[in-house]
Amino acid sequence: MDLFSRTQLLSKLFSYEKRVSVADSRQEIIPFRFTQKNGDREIQAFQQELATAGFCPQTDDHILENKAFNYSVFAPCREKQYDQAIILLHGLNERNWNKYLTWAEFLVRETGKPVILFPIAFHMNRSPKLWSNPRDILPWVTLRRQEVADNDNLTFANVALSSRLSRHPLRFYASGRESVFNLCQLAQEITDGEHPLFAPHTHIDLLAYSIGALLSQVVLLANPNDLFRDTRLFMFCGGSIFSEMNGNARDIMDKEAYERLTHYYMTDFLQYGNLPQSFREDDFEKAFRAMIRPDHLQTERESFFAQACHRIRAISLKQDRVMPTAGIRKALGKAAHKILEELDFPFPYTHQVPFPLQGAKEKEQVDDAFRTVFGKAASFLL
Repeated sequence: MDLFSRTQLLSKLFSYEKRVSVADSRQEIIPFRFTQKNGDREIQAFQQELATAGFCPQTDDHILENKAFNYSVFAPCREKQYDQAIILLHGLNERNWNKYLTWAEFLVRETGKPVILFPIAFHMNRSPKLWSNPRDILPWVTLRRQEVADNDNLTFANVALSSRLSRHPLRFYASGRESVFNLCQLAQEITDGEHPLFAPHTHIDLLAYSIGALLSQVVLLANPNDLFRDTRLFMFCGGSIFSEMNGNARDIMDKEAYERLTHYYMTDFLQYGNLPQSFREDDFEKAFRAMIRPDHLQTERESFFAQACHRIRAISLKQDRVMPTAGIRKALGKAAHKILEELDFPFPYTHQVPFPLQGAKEKEQVDDAFRTVFGKAASFLL
């Protein structure tokens, strides 16, 4: 598999609006519409209280792209309903699916199961286009530089997320909780036979990368309505305890936002902060708290992973500075030796770009590394 040329081809074919055939792999990319219903009132009340950023004066509950949106499913070209599905969850501050398209195609080919590319709240096509348009957002980079001195890693690519999290770090939890509600709604619709592609009682598994892994861990820990009792989870470059994550990067968030976010969740949030009463001490909130710090709800967290270790696998990368192996071990506890495998590649890579597409010198090595990681993922999720 030529990862570079395949990514180029799939990126050109991919569409949020129309059904596309990938002829040489006998797959289709099918768009579906999602309208948020589950938890909508709670989320709306929560979002109305969050301070807005200058480039986006409307409160989060008025960002319509986030409430109703299209998502895509890679599926084999067959005229039938499926009884198994894999939901793929992405990383923080991502605005397109390009790097994930080969992941989805490979998993479909190796497992025969549809792969659902599901966007996290305010990411991908769930945010205004202005947020990722360099021409529109560049003035706010200049303004943020003036407002925050010595702020490393500020770029047009992360200024929207950085500014929004700096204005109110609770937005991270609010958006995560909204994403959990959305994921549960999707799973319930599939389970109930309300999705045209899937039969009732379809089995759902998860493949999660980066912050998507944290979202998945919260979902499995909370297990709302017993929807995820048998769900298998494969994590790649993710699964760390929150306190060990490092989002200070040019394509994630700037230094000031990262420091405010970390301080808030390590202190104020654990003392309940400004959480709405309806969100306090429910299963979602407890699950998220268990993932913040190694010593907080440690027994509950580690007991869960010990019991669920047969249905969870994780691959970390030795040079990953955003989601380090040590942080994943702290999250998993003693079960880490059954769940986690650390890999290293013989070429330069980062958390954000584990399979670099440039450079003919390492092309075969990159392709081999990709096949290794997703071969393991496909075998586990088969």
